[in-house]
Amino acid sequence: MTQAWQQYRSAPALGTRLVRLEEVAHGGTHSLTLTGEKGSFPLLLVRLDDALLGYVNACPHQYLPLDQRGKRVLSQDGEQLRCTNHDATFSARSGEGTGGLGLGCTLDPVPVSVDGEGWVVVGGGPEQRTC
Repeated sequence: MTQAWQQYRSAPALGTRLVRLEEVAHGGTHSLTLTGEKGSFPLLLVRLDDALLGYVNACPHQYLPLDQRGKRVLSQDGEQLRCTNHDATFSARSGEGTGGLGLGCTLDPVPVSVDGEGWVVVGGGPEQRTC
């Protein structure tokens, strides 16, 4: 079954290297735009103490980047992502809408892992490890 992120025309291929793991701060986010032949793909990486997660960086309310008006989108406790455009909130762990205009919506998760050389990559792999 195809995941929602793969329906984007500009979706990166599985195995695409994104950034080195150390570039994503513990308890923080890292926003990047992947540009390829088919266009740009907005991605938000979230690094919690025990997990590395990826989401399409587009609020489902108006499809604007979560961090369009500021880089601080992760709550202090690391459990909520907040859209800086209109304060829709989402679970950092599941992407499910938890408040405001996020209720009834879900962020599109993008599977990410860390390869044996310390790169965050799209999807999983035989050499993947956790953060």
